Amino acid sequence: MRPRRHRLARRASSLAIAAFLVAGCSGRGEPLPSPTPTPGTGSNPLVTWPVRTQMHVDLWLHGYALVQDDTALVPLFERGYRDTVAAVKRRANVLTQLDVNRDQLRNRFRESAALTNGQFLALYFGTWDDLQRGIDIFLRAGGNAPRGGTDVNSAIIATFAQVFSNSADREWLRIFNNGLKDEHDKFFRSWWDEQQRSRRAVISRVDSLWGRERLPRLQRFLNNTRQAAGEFTLSLPLGGEGRTVIAGTRANAVAVTFPDRPEDALEAIYVFAHESVGSLAAEAIRDNITPAEQRTGATNRYQGAAAVRAGAMLLQRTSPDLVDGYQRYYLRVANRAVATGASVTSEFERTFMIPDPIRDSIGRLLDTVLGGI
Repeated sequence: MRPRRHRLARRASSLAIAAFLVAGCSGRGEPLPSPTPTPGTGSNPLVTWPVRTQMHVDLWLHGYALVQDDTALVPLFERGYRDTVAAVKRRANVLTQLDVNRDQLRNRFRESAALTNGQFLALYFGTWDDLQRGIDIFLRAGGNAPRGGTDVNSAIIATFAQVFSNSADREWLRIFNNGLKDEHDKFFRSWWDEQQRSRRAVISRVDSLWGRERLPRLQRFLNNTRQAAGEFTLSLPLGGEGRTVIAGTRANAVAVTFPDRPEDALEAIYVFAHESVGSLAAEAIRDNITPAEQRTGATNRYQGAAAVRAGAMLLQRTSPDLVDGYQRYYLRVANRAVATGASVTSEFERTFMIPDPIRDSIGRLLDTVLGGI
């Protein structure tokens, strides 16, 4: 099961989850205001999707990367991330509770595929402490939303319960979270800080390319797909498969790959484009497969390739100069080589093959969205 986009906030909007989860929840359980356009980190004075990094998002995804098997064509995490981290920890002689319990945590995925969607939960909180308070509220209530005591707490419990719906899954969360705390204290915090320092120029380059050049070209599409504003997070564990939370027109969150070098900064924008079309690709699939195909899992089979193809089609219409780089990036992510003299586009379309009706539907939907007011 591959994660795509999360919509818990929209389905539970009566409790205004978007207002307090995406922005973070306070220790008193009081709602915080929804995110609004904020100053970017670069020279653009007002960016609707500011570029940032968030330790708690990286730590949460880092934990999943270490315990979840990853065999997708477009891997759920940066290819080789787990091995790289393991090598760093061995050299530092670090062993944490996450390492000790890794097999137990990994085995549970075979019995409870819904655990995969827990990857999105960190994006609903503003800090590590906020996330910890949310988990504590959920576990103390035993996953029972009416025991929250306040609307805010009940909504937090209901959100976690959509992923950790039974006692075995809640126990998985407890063990996983305890492992993350140990990982944070013994290794991750210092390693993450070091990575932020070494990639400072990358952050600056992504911010400049994004705010000055690329976001303005995508803004019409984003406005017309209820993605006018949100948080654009560079995340160390991620590769070509980002993570997206849809929580209302101005309160969304997208986590993407964190490039190694300033000259690779466009990779983050490639992944953002890929993430922004996920819902549109899913709509095209739903409109072009039969109920029988749905029952056999065709939606899941096509979703990954359709999102990659849709990202290229979006860029073709908004930033055609990025299409070749986008295609080469996703071929590299999929570990597919392009033979000398071969067509990059042909290899890209062979690797991420989708039925023609789905491809054509994506094109029509993009034209409709970009033609809207």
